[in-house]
Amino acid sequence: MTSATTAYLAADGYEAELAHELGAAGVPVRWRHHRLFVTDGEPVPTAWSANTWFDVEELEIGSIGDAAKALRARQRSWAMYAPEHHGRAALVEAKLPHVSGRPLAIGEDPPAAPLGSWTLLTPTRMLAAARCASPFANGEARLVEDRLGPPSRAYLKLWEALLHLGRRPAPGDHCLDLGASPGGWTWLLATLGASVLAVDKAPLDPVVGEMPGVRWRAGSAFALDPADVGPVEWLCSDIVAYPDRMLPLVTRWIASGLAATVVCTVKFQGPTDHDAVARFAALPNARLVHLHHNKHELTFLATR
Repeated sequence: MTSATTAYLAADGYEAELAHELGAAGVPVRWRHHRLFVTDGEPVPTAWSANTWFDVEELEIGSIGDAAKALRARQRSWAMYAPEHHGRAALVEAKLPHVSGRPLAIGEDPPAAPLGSWTLLTPTRMLAAARCASPFANGEARLVEDRLGPPSRAYLKLWEALLHLGRRPAPGDHCLDLGASPGGWTWLLATLGASVLAVDKAPLDPVVGEMPGVRWRAGSAFALDPADVGPVEWLCSDIVAYPDRMLPLVTRWIASGLAATVVCTVKFQGPTDHDAVARFAALPNARLVHLHHNKHELTFLATR
C-alpha cells in the first residue's frame, strides 16, 4: 500500500452512516475489514468515523514476534483492533510496550504521545497505521465517571467534546446551557469554574442549581434572543429536538457573533437525516463528530 491509503473505523453500530458519508464525499471504499473502511487517497473529514488511520501500511508477517517487531520499529504505542484472530492478536499485543489507557479525570488532558492502530487481516497479514486521528484506542474515550455529583450521565458527552476541541471553559468564562434541565452539562461547566446561565422550562436539579456561578432562567431555548443574553464564551446545548428545529437556533447564534464556541448535540429520532447533517456541516467553522458517549446523534462543534 502507498502512503496515500487511509482507513476509517466506523463508530460501533454506524457502519451504514459512515459508508453513506464516504460515498457523498466521493471517496470509494476499496474494501472493508468489519468496521474498518480502507480507501485510497488523502483523508477527508468524517463525522461517523470513531478513528481515522493515516498512511496505512499492509505488512506480511512470519510470526507473532515479527508482527511485534515491525510495530515497535515504527513507534512505541499501539492500539489493537481485533474483530478476527483474537488469540493471535492478543499474543502480538503482549509483546508490545504497555499502553495504560487509564480513564481521564475531569480537567485532565488526553495523552499527547502518538497512538497507532493495527489489526490482523489474516494470521500472516497485518494492517497498521503509526498515526491516527484519535488519542484513544479505537476512538473510545475512557473517562472517570462521577456517580454522585451530576444528575445524569449526559455530562460525559460534553466532557468528551471538550477533549476533541483541545480546550475547556476556564474560571470566569460565561457559558450558556440551553435546554439545561436536569443540569448535567451545567454541572460540568460549573465544576470547571465557569459561570453558567441555564435556560429551560424545567428547573435544574437542586444540587446543580445551588452550585456557585449557576443561574437558571425559566423559558424556551428556541425563543431566546441572543441579544438578550449578550456575548458568551461557550454556547452549549443537549436539547432533545429534531435537527431541522435545532439548525435555525444554532444558525441564529453563530450569525449573531455572540458565541465564541458552540457545542451542540444533533439528535436523530428515527433514520439518520444526512441532509440535515450536511446543512450543519456547511455552517462557518463547523465540524461534526460522533463521540464514544453519543448514541444515535452527532456533536456539532464550531469556534468563532
